This record gives sequence, C-alpha cells and structure tokens, in this order.
Amino acid sequence: MTQETDSETVARLEREIERLKAENERLRQALEEALRAAKRQAAPFSRRAPKANPQKPGRKAGPDYGRTYRREVPEKVDEVVEVPLPARCPDCGGGVEETGVISQYQTEIPEPRVERIEFRIHQGRCRRCRRSVQGRHPRQSSTAVGSAGSQVGPRAVALAVELNKGLGLPYGKTATVLEHGWGLQMSRSGLCQAVQRVAKKAEPTYEVLRKRIRTEPSVTPDETGWKVGGQLWWLWACSSPALTVYAIQPGRGFEQAAAILGEGFDGFLVRDGWGVYRQFGKAVHQTCLAHLLRRCRERIEVGGTGGAPFPRAIQTLLQSSLDLRDRRDREQISSHGLAVARGQLEARLDRVLQRRTRSPANRRLRNHLEREREAVFTFLYCPGLEATNWRAEQALRPMVVTRKVWGGNRTARGARTQSILLSLLQTCRQQNRPVLPLLQRLLCSSRPRVLDLTPPRRLSR
Repeated sequence: MTQETDSETVARLEREIERLKAENERLRQALEEALRAAKRQAAPFSRRAPKANPQKPGRKAGPDYGRTYRREVPEKVDEVVEVPLPARCPDCGGGVEETGVISQYQTEIPEPRVERIEFRIHQGRCRRCRRSVQGRHPRQSSTAVGSAGSQVGPRAVALAVELNKGLGLPYGKTATVLEHGWGLQMSRSGLCQAVQRVAKKAEPTYEVLRKRIRTEPSVTPDETGWKVGGQLWWLWACSSPALTVYAIQPGRGFEQAAAILGEGFDGFLVRDGWGVYRQFGKAVHQTCLAHLLRRCRERIEVGGTGGAPFPRAIQTLLQSSLDLRDRRDREQISSHGLAVARGQLEARLDRVLQRRTRSPANRRLRNHLEREREAVFTFLYCPGLEATNWRAEQALRPMVVTRKVWGGNRTARGARTQSILLSLLQTCRQQNRPVLPLLQRLLCSSRPRVLDLTPPRRLSR
C-alpha cells in the first residue's frame, strides 16, 4: 500500500515537472519576443512567421481586379510637341506613309528655377511728424534693408516649414530638397532662423487655438517623451475633431495638462489611464478601451490556455460593449434595449471586479479598472463619443517618427517653435486647408495677425 502511494506521488511530481518545463519554455519564448519588440529597430521586420500560402502580390485577374483607374487628360495643355514619323521603317528599312495622328499626355515638373525679385522701396518723410516712411509691397515678407536686405521669399520659407515641421525632415535635408528641387541654396542656420520667424508671426494664432481647445465639446489628450537640450521633456497633444494643440513642456503632471486645457475643462475627455487626467474633476471622462484590451491580451498570452480567466472575462466584456455601440449606431436596437444591455454590462463588470486573483499583474489590472470604473462605458451613454484615444495617438504618431530621425530640440525656444508650427500644420490638415498659402499670407503681413482657423460648427452636447 505504501509502495503504491509513493509511486503515485512520483508520477504526479513528474507530470508537474513536465508541465512546469513546458510553461517555462513558453514564457521564455514570450520574453524573447517582447525583448525583440522593445528594440524598435528602424528597418521593417516581421511580427509573426510568414504565411504558409501567401496570396500572390499585385492585381487579381477577373472580377477581383478591383477599381480601375487611369490618369485623366489634363484640362490645360501648356506645350504641344510634334513627334514626326521616321523616314524609314525601323524593322525593314522601307518607306513610311502617314495614316493618322494620336495624342499622348505627360504631366511633368518644370525645370527648377529660382525667381529673384528686387523691390525698389521708395522712402520719404511725413510732412507733419517728420518720421521716416517707406513703401511696402504685398509680396514682401519683411521691411529689413541694408545687410539684411537679401532674403528668402515667403513661398520658399513656407515650404521649408512644411518639410521640416510637417514632414520631419532635418534642416540639412530640407536645404538639400530646396537646392535639388529649385536650385535655392540655404544654410541650416538660415533655415532655422527663418522657421523661428514664422513661429513668431504664428504665435497669436497659436494662442487662439489654445483658447479654442478649452471650449471644444470633446478633447483627446496624450503625451510622449521628447528631448530638449538632451533632457527629457514631454510632447503633449490635445486633439478634437476640428483642431489640435501641441505643447512641449518639462513635465508630465497635471500642471502641464492644465496649461493646455485649463483646470476647469468641463467637456468630454477621452484619455488613457494616466492618473493625471482624472484630476480634471469637471470633465466627463471616457477611458481608452484599446489600452485595456491590449493589457488583457498581454495577460492572456502570459497566462496561457485556461490560465487567465480574469483578463479573458474583462476582454469579453469590453468587446461586448463595442459590439453594443455598433448595434446602436446602426439603429439595430431600441433605446430601451440599449439601456437594458448597458445595465447588464455594468453589472457583469462589477461582478468580475469582485473576483479574487492570485496573480500580482491581474491584481494591478483589477485595481486599475476599479479606479477607471466610472469612465469605462461613458460612450454607451453619449452617442458619437469615441471609445478610444485614437485621435491623440494619430496626432502623436508623426512626431514619434520625427523623434527617431532627429531626436528633439536643442533649446526651449526651439521647442516653443515646434509646438506653435505643429499646431498650425495639424489643424490645417484636419480642416482640409492648404497650409502653404496660409503661411505665405502670415509671412507677408505687416503686423501680427490671427489666421482664420475657425473650426466647423460645434456638435451639440
């Protein structure tokens, strides 16, 4: 009897050892994948193993070809080039007779050309106050003369701003594009000074945008690390459907967030789980469900099959709430049915949060959800409210790429320039406004002016 019990014990322990070995191998592979993903290499890499039977690249024949498209014939033709027949057939050398004429159209970039303008400025003196007066042309971007009398025009400076701040090109590459594309030679320091002059003229518009973002009905904030003079600062982005305001600041606390939104912001705040945002007591909060779902997926991957009931339950609940939102938006459920289903989801969430969990990571997830409990299903009460903070993440994404290219700013003044011009460029993109004419008009104004970037009509809350 004793021998049989010992054998059973040995067998049980061997099975437990095999299970732990398999679990250890699985966790080791997961750790390796996480470490590889954390390296954030610049070159593209495969996230998973290649497919066994991948689809053939390119267009598919037959009905699966997709939408056909061809370049339209230009409405205006600037030049007509006659292409005569050759005197002899290129194959047999026989004579050639003409049978007709067909047309081919080509849209080409013109030869690079720099336009050099001389403004002959007439000077005079006021007969009454005897002060000096000089003329100004609408195409002038400055009244400077003498040693500063040779300047770069507003169109070139506006393009440099778009290349540097909008597309993330460093000053050296921006100068290369201007030289290769148009034959315009500029130094990196000259570009830097020109961009700072644009930011100075755009500052009144930036301050108006900061005031407007505080009155928007729904705002999505987010932040990411940024370097200024080699020190860690933070790039903040507060985005609404109509405009975006950036601010590079030396901290990541409530003081910096309130510097953009104001301490009394009382609109909808769609944000991630960073605790600073909960200090906006007058706002109506919606926490980002994408962040919560991501945490659940990570816990499920670590826990393995059957080893992660708590994150699986949370994942199912959150996905059900998104499905309910889609049914509401498609008008597939009545108001009463929506209220009943919403109440059931909230009750299920409360029951799940009462479960005991042994894993420290699951306890952290549960504690986080308890803090965010009142902000999880706000989007089910407010039609049109986003369930994720995708808008701010999209606003930060180009700057994350720019940070990879040239790191950040060297000075606080450069960070201020970055914030002003980024806000202007991103707002123009959101409103489908061409930014280059706006920058040219701003540069050619004789006095500081506020650009008209009035957002579309506000949504009723």
